[in-house]
Amino acid sequence: MLHRTTRRPQFFYTTAPMPCPYLAGRTERKVVTELTGTESEALHDRLSRAGFRRSHNIAYSPVCPGCQACIPIRIACDRFQPDRTQRRVARDNADLTAQETSARATAEQFNLFQRYQQARHNDGDMASMGFYDYRAMIEDTPITTHVVEFRDPDGRLVAACLTDRLSDGLSAVYSFYDPEMERRSLGTYAVLWLVQRAMQLDLPFVYLGYWVPQSRKMAYKARFRPSEILTGGHWRELLATDLAQPTE
Repeated sequence: MLHRTTRRPQFFYTTAPMPCPYLAGRTERKVVTELTGTESEALHDRLSRAGFRRSHNIAYSPVCPGCQACIPIRIACDRFQPDRTQRRVARDNADLTAQETSARATAEQFNLFQRYQQARHNDGDMASMGFYDYRAMIEDTPITTHVVEFRDPDGRLVAACLTDRLSDGLSAVYSFYDPEMERRSLGTYAVLWLVQRAMQLDLPFVYLGYWVPQSRKMAYKARFRPSEILTGGHWRELLATDLAQPTE
């Protein structure tokens, strides 16, 4: 007798309109789907290559009416060439140690996360997150996820990066750092570390989420070159002509 495996259909939903967190006066909508079951890793891989991002056990992609400002971007690790500023950042942070830990929330991480939110994003929703909200952000993951912790020579936690493992790369889900050490550019350093780690693992890409050229706080992602962007359903190299867009 032939036994057929019945695969559960994958459902996608569209969220209600919300104010855009990146561009003033615009509306945000997302298409979302749940990542569950034994196929979560493979589904997450496919969706990441299609421009989706993960939050908890949900994969999402923007489908904002009349707007295509959010552009998926990933670093081509084997061809990556740090610029002068990025080389300086690497030198300035050479005294830090990094460790990949399991996706488990700690009070030490949460304390740093709170300080970062209050200093950098005190008007955002994440600034009001309690420990249990933070723990859900870190631990509610159906796929292979780590927290990369960066510590100074005294062992003090100064930065952290929630990172997903894909079959073709590493995905930087969320980073935060000590706001009193802003001159170290720890967010940039975390990305540089992920590029080196991906190369050690023979993974070709580091996924950075969405590049929003018109948003100052999201435009920085294009500084990691060469990078690839997803346009028209295909990944292509980010060109100098793509950068000639004004920011708000």
